Amino acid sequence: MRDLSIFVDESGDPGTESKYYLIVLVFHEQSEGFARYEADYRNALNRKGLRDIPLHLSPLLNGNDGYKGMDVEERKKHLAAFRVFLQYLPFRYAAFSYKKSELDDNMMAPRGTIKRIRRDIAVFLLDHLDYLQQFDEVKVYYDNGQTLVTQTLHDAVEFALSKEAIVYRDASPTRYRLSQVADYICTLELEALKYANSETGSTDQLFFGMRKRFEKDFLKKLRKHRL
Repeated sequence: MRDLSIFVDESGDPGTESKYYLIVLVFHEQSEGFARYEADYRNALNRKGLRDIPLHLSPLLNGNDGYKGMDVEERKKHLAAFRVFLQYLPFRYAAFSYKKSELDDNMMAPRGTIKRIRRDIAVFLLDHLDYLQQFDEVKVYYDNGQTLVTQTLHDAVEFALSKEAIVYRDASPTRYRLSQVADYICTLELEALKYANSETGSTDQLFFGMRKRFEKDFLKKLRKHRL
């Protein structure tokens, strides 16, 4: 049997509180080895004297949660180690980004935004149907953080694929490394929007540098993995 995992993360909310809303799908073929990449990452952390903290990029940048009390240089080392880990990891991804001000009036309400996202994800999956139909089982991992997003995933994936091929599982970044990958991608794609629209702050530039450095050292390497 060939199995495909899809890990999901989002940034912002489907309502009106945030300027942007993003949702990321990370695709991993379970037949592709993962253990040696995981071992290399853990060894890299050990060489740097770092703890294996489940990556959550926004707290890393701001020194919160598991990164509380760490100085900037230590947090930069965590970021660098994870960036190298992703560079070689066998995965592909798709990102869907929305600027609230560019949605029409009907889309500004949460359900309107969700309707747009559901359509976009379904169209994307249908465009890649030949690839997806190679797998006997597709497992979708999402932490069910937002009820509307959960329903959107069910509707879009079940529209494009047969229901028998889908298994939904709760996914916590503390349990799944690929949930951490999805979190990293979601934050970086948000950073790309902020750099493109001259909206970065001092923290963004402290960790990612100016726009050219961000695009060269982070975004370009990440987007080689796009499906």
